This record gives sequence, C-alpha cells and structure tokens, in this order.
Amino acid sequence: MKQRLLVMNGQRIVQHEQEGQWQNDKVDRAGTVKPGIYNLYLASPADKTKTHDGVVLYADKESVFQQVGKTFIKHARSDFDKVPESGSNASIRYDQGRAVTSVLAAHLSRGLSR
Repeated sequence: MKQRLLVMNGQRIVQHEQEGQWQNDKVDRAGTVKPGIYNLYLASPADKTKTHDGVVLYADKESVFQQVGKTFIKHARSDFDKVPESGSNASIRYDQGRAVTSVLAAHLSRGLSR
C-alpha cells in the first residue's frame, strides 16, 4: 500500500492510495515536522549495521519513518523500547537487534546577512 505524509498549515495528514486517488487516513497536529510532502512508500528498510541520523517523521503501529538526508528509512516499531517523538532529530542505531535512540542537538549557525 502506498502511503504518504502531508505537512502543511500546522497539520499532519497521513494518506494512502486507493484506485489512483489519495485518501486521508489520519489528521493531527504536525508538531515540529517541517512542511512538505513525504512519500513514505519510498522508505528503505533500516540497515542494522549503521547509525541513522535524521528527523523522525511518523510512527504507525508497525513502523517508524525517519528522514536521513533526502532518503527515508523505515524502522520496525517492535525494535524500540520507547518510540522517538515525531519531529525530533534523532540518532538511531542498533545494539543486539534493539533500536537505541539518542536525541541530536539542533545545529545552530550564524550566517552572514545584508
């Protein structure tokens, strides 16, 4: 089943495709997830030998979706003791088959402006 996440106007809409049309499944607050269209069906399964650093987009009953760079990673929800909060910038690694999450600090920098 194709699934995507739409974030706009402070709302998060989870949709699935049915007969070529997108149907709304769930609507709630977006929190700190940036506005955009996230095609969750393009997510790759998590490589348990690597550490994945990025924003946690969405968690459902089976999976936790994370954006790492421009790609999406799909973690099994059953691997987590505590599922990370949506919108959090997290580092997820695996230790003996269990997902270990640590929150990454926000990257702040000073830029030049004129």
